[in-house]
Amino acid sequence: MLLLLLAYLGGVLTIISPCILPVLPFVFARAGQPFSRNGLPLLGGMALMFAAVATLAAVGGGWVVKANQYGRWLALALVALFGLALLLPRVAEWLTQPLVAAGNRLAASVQADGQSRPGLSFLLGIATGLLWAPCAGPILGLILTGAALQGANLNSTLLLLAYAAGAATSLAGALLLGGKVFAALKHSLGAGEWLRRGLGAAMLVGVAAIALGLDTGVLARISTASTGWIEQALVDRFADSDTPGGGAMQQGSPTAMMAASDLAVELPDEGPAPALDGAVQWLNSAPLSLPALRGKVVLVDFWTYSCINCLRTLPYVKAWAEKYREQGLVVIGVHAPEFAFERDADNVTLAMRKLGITYPVAIDNNYAIWRAFNNRYWPAHYFIDAQGRIRYHHFGEGEYDESERVIQQLLRETGAHVTAGLSDVQGQGIQQATDLSQIRSPETYLGYERAENFASGAAVQDQPSTYRVPAHLTLNQWGLAGQWNIGTQRATLASAPGRIVYRFHARDLHLVLGPGRDGQPVRFKVTLDGKAPGDAHGLDVSTDGSGTVTEQRLYQLIRQGGAVSEHEFSIEFLDPDVSAYAFTFG
Repeated sequence: MLLLLLAYLGGVLTIISPCILPVLPFVFARAGQPFSRNGLPLLGGMALMFAAVATLAAVGGGWVVKANQYGRWLALALVALFGLALLLPRVAEWLTQPLVAAGNRLAASVQADGQSRPGLSFLLGIATGLLWAPCAGPILGLILTGAALQGANLNSTLLLLAYAAGAATSLAGALLLGGKVFAALKHSLGAGEWLRRGLGAAMLVGVAAIALGLDTGVLARISTASTGWIEQALVDRFADSDTPGGGAMQQGSPTAMMAASDLAVELPDEGPAPALDGAVQWLNSAPLSLPALRGKVVLVDFWTYSCINCLRTLPYVKAWAEKYREQGLVVIGVHAPEFAFERDADNVTLAMRKLGITYPVAIDNNYAIWRAFNNRYWPAHYFIDAQGRIRYHHFGEGEYDESERVIQQLLRETGAHVTAGLSDVQGQGIQQATDLSQIRSPETYLGYERAENFASGAAVQDQPSTYRVPAHLTLNQWGLAGQWNIGTQRATLASAPGRIVYRFHARDLHLVLGPGRDGQPVRFKVTLDGKAPGDAHGLDVSTDGSGTVTEQRLYQLIRQGGAVSEHEFSIEFLDPDVSAYAFTFG
């Protein structure tokens, strides 16, 4: 219920977000008419269509996105015709059949004869729902990420409906208020004809804004800056009440990384652990099952090898696996991929070898184990006692001492002799722990599916286009320079050279990258505030800023010493076909 309320409040906030501006003329086109027969069907059709398209886009493939693009153009044609009928009723006489009849019916519905047509309003609402592209702020981002990871289910659809209902509620208030203003002006000034034409003109302006991509470009960026902090405050407020299975958060979200249950004196019983069925492959072990592990204490670690937060927890997990193996601890890694290249078992095997992971790892490419645990975080640790019951869980980095004490307590319950004292773990290189309070830059995706704060104009989807970086970037804005092809998960350089620029505030900057076609290496050059990074270079960069992309993984490009402050990062690729997926910070 708390998550449904959070989703609803996120939708209500849409009314103050500039990205809703192109939709408002379509809503106000029904002002001045009976709300129950005009406004309500319009808002209902809009909410249902948005929830349906968002659900399909979150759980479907690329064909859904392309289908929705065709639907948007059909919807634009419908509302443009409606706007023309409002602006110039006689335009219907100039249209050939059957558009003439359609135009006359549309125009007749808004005449001053008091006739209302719920069916037409519902149709206009469906068209508006196809055009509605609210900016993916923190709340909508959490809902869509959860839907993508968990698959099509009632929970995801209900959350999207709650979000759409919240937006419809605020728009209903605006429509009711607009109707009163419309009626007052019409009565006092006799300006009904001009108001009707003004609404028609506004609708055509809205059509133009959407056709030019302003709803998902400039307005979306302004919207994120203007309402994102309010949504994040709501997320933080409700996060304390979140329980496993309650909501979805992206791996770089500060709330997701800090969420944890307080360790009680008596460990609670959180219920039986689900089966470990559904893995497509097991590494370092034959397939394992929890019934066969009865009598053992089991730690299940959900991770993925390009997740910086997962990498920073690995030294602790490896230390526990080694220290408590003889006392009866079994550590099982569940590798649940975020990006497509992480589904390749060979890539995972190579990463495990480099990371020194020797305990069993289940390749959960279909998210079968992820869903069985109702998990929604990277990293996530579930502690299972000798009877096969979950006794504790922890999400994200930190609280390592508490987690190790849980392991010791569960082992003692089996009768094992466990010496006092905690592991002294010091992560090295990219796995070195960070001060999360110093990080003011969020994980940032470069694919259009989840991109935010993009400063190089509207993203052209799935085809090469030329981009430029603005002269000035504000904190957490990023841009592209050169010819790039922006896909759902990544941005690929179509022709060299090309740059990515990011204004960030953190100690470390990482970027998930992949090489060119057939694994061809890609050379790059990094600068920090326009200069070679020098002592601030990351593990994958020389002091002069040079480096090479040789495999699909996370690259550490900047590691600073001393005080953390705001800087402008730039990476120039000297060869084509490099793929960039996501920035993460430490």
